[in-house]
Amino acid sequence: MWTLVNSQLSKARLAFLHFDKDLAREVVLKEKRVNGSELKIDRDCENIFALFCPVAIDLRFLLAVLKINSNLERIGDIAEGIARYIIDAEAPFTEELLTSTRILPMYEESGRMLEDTQAAFEREDTILARSVFKRDDLLDEVNKNSNKILEIHLKSRPEDTAQALWILSIIRKLERVGDQSKNVAEEIIFYLEAKVLKHYNNKHG
Repeated sequence: MWTLVNSQLSKARLAFLHFDKDLAREVVLKEKRVNGSELKIDRDCENIFALFCPVAIDLRFLLAVLKINSNLERIGDIAEGIARYIIDAEAPFTEELLTSTRILPMYEESGRMLEDTQAAFEREDTILARSVFKRDDLLDEVNKNSNKILEIHLKSRPEDTAQALWILSIIRKLERVGDQSKNVAEEIIFYLEAKVLKHYNNKHG
């Protein structure tokens, strides 16, 4: 499922970059597989709880998987949402808007964050998981600056209003990918170190 969601986010990025509506439609169609995977993993976890009554690290593993599963499903929804924007948009996004908003570096970083959470989980690497927190700064910065940048752009190019709204919506979605990836990193650390980071947001690092 993790690999599938990574692929969905990556394909939505390529569809956005090349204004490829066919690839965007493929992302929308595959969303059913993401939802199917989420339901299967939930059922598997419930069965293990019922049959084995896991404790200690096994219990933490299952609790982490349930929460990661939910976060991955939401990222899958975000990828589908971006793909739908591309299907509905009437023209490719202007180079000027892509450059000034820094949406492409934001998209690349959000994809890398998600890939690194998968690698951290597979390798049981809490150092890699922790590195995800800091890298969310770029996403927050692009998101924070986007309103002002687009406002300035639209004063001289009001004809780009529709495109600016699409881009702003995608920036908001990518910012949420960063948040979901941080949630996943927290669950990996919880599972491996029995630490709950949610209540210590100021102590990341």
